[in-house]
Amino acid sequence: MLFNSYPFIFVFFPLVLIGFFLIGKRNARAAAGFLALASLFFYGWWSVKALPLLLASICINYWFGLRLTPAPGRDDRKRKSLLVIALVVNLGVLAIFKYANFFVSNVNDGLAAAGLSQIPLLHIVLPIGISFYTFTQIAFLVDCWQGKVHERSFIHYVLFVTYFPHLIAGPVLHHAQMMPQFGNPSTYRVNANNIALGLGIFTFGLAKKMLIADPLGQYADMMFKGVHEGVLPSLYTAWLGVLAYTLQIYFDFSGYSDMAVGLSLCLGVQLPLNFRSPYKSTNIIEFWRRWHISLSNFLRDYLYVPLGGNRKGPARRYLNLFLTMLLGGLWHGAAWTFVIWGALHGLFLMVNHLWNATVRRGKTSSSRLGRVLGWFITFLCVMVAWVVFRADSMTAAIEIYKGMLGMHGVLPSAFGEFKVPFRKPEFFQTMLAGLVICLALPPTITLDRWLPTVAALAGRPALNRIATVVTALGCVFLFGLCVSKFGSYSPFLYFQF
Repeated sequence: MLFNSYPFIFVFFPLVLIGFFLIGKRNARAAAGFLALASLFFYGWWSVKALPLLLASICINYWFGLRLTPAPGRDDRKRKSLLVIALVVNLGVLAIFKYANFFVSNVNDGLAAAGLSQIPLLHIVLPIGISFYTFTQIAFLVDCWQGKVHERSFIHYVLFVTYFPHLIAGPVLHHAQMMPQFGNPSTYRVNANNIALGLGIFTFGLAKKMLIADPLGQYADMMFKGVHEGVLPSLYTAWLGVLAYTLQIYFDFSGYSDMAVGLSLCLGVQLPLNFRSPYKSTNIIEFWRRWHISLSNFLRDYLYVPLGGNRKGPARRYLNLFLTMLLGGLWHGAAWTFVIWGALHGLFLMVNHLWNATVRRGKTSSSRLGRVLGWFITFLCVMVAWVVFRADSMTAAIEIYKGMLGMHGVLPSAFGEFKVPFRKPEFFQTMLAGLVICLALPPTITLDRWLPTVAALAGRPALNRIATVVTALGCVFLFGLCVSKFGSYSPFLYFQF
């Protein structure tokens, strides 16, 4: 079930919202159970066959969590061994469903080169959201082992893992962010301000997806798929296609995150911020503090720090950075293109840290020209890396890079397949709107400063009411415009990860 669909918006979510608060008035625990069941139904709408795996993962990890928690009489060595087993089980399941065919196909390449018979592919269907709910539970297990988890309610744990706003495409949740909210009685009471703000944030997220990401995605797909089929892009079409994808993936994923935050806020639960205007970053370090924040924090806390972080000297620090990003790239998908994307960002981070250590030497400020130049280089590096992230193969990526260097000509040929689409006015209008929103406007989460009330008009009730009505009407109009775009298959890009 997609957030941007009629069944979700007009049936599922209204029924869940009403049922949650009606039950919550009488029994908070029952309301949490209702929301967990609704989340399982939401997941099962995509595939009932994938539900047993999710339920088994929840039960097994809850059992592991109970036994990993420090307690009198428990041997720390046994707990550590149990943690290793739990991690192997989780990563093993993820590896089988997500990477088995990737491994077999690479083995087959070697066998084919040696003239040997090949291994049949397993053709395993990747369960949607498996990366997100696996990482969420791995963090929970490690925190149990460290003695940071004190919540023992199974219902709350099921809700923590399956909570439908985040289940399919994140953010990666931490138990400390969610468990206290599920245990707070006020969560189960209707809050009109939360619902108004939540619906506003949801609408803006929906607009990002339907009005910007999807239209730009059509042009990006045209270029990337065309190159995969043998069309060589010119300098003009290559750069426009890559820029279109750069904006598409941002508005698609940040739009989903905004929608998740808005839906959750209607239910009285605050999800962590996952985006903070990442394309405004003036260096790659800052970019990764702003882009997919929950994943960045997970990789830092549960991979980079355990590898040694920056505690074992500069050389080891750079190696740890590179390995962390390499594995982060592999997490996104079972293909060498994702691995290379992670490697590129690992190299970018190494260069950034080396620059800070040897040239800037702890300086915290720079000139305006320096910030503009830093932004341009950062944005350029991000765009260059997105090529391999999106490309269907390394061969296609190389041809796009050649196009970006002008090796296939500067302008499309008179009969080029990309000439007409990339000259349409609506393409440039949408791209310009996307750039303005990315680079000039604050992140959607700051809507809490002016929706549903305008703080500057707090002392003038009449004007404040007018501002509220105008804002509400604007949101209704925007929502109606988005709904009018429904009808075509429009999944979120991060569903495949």
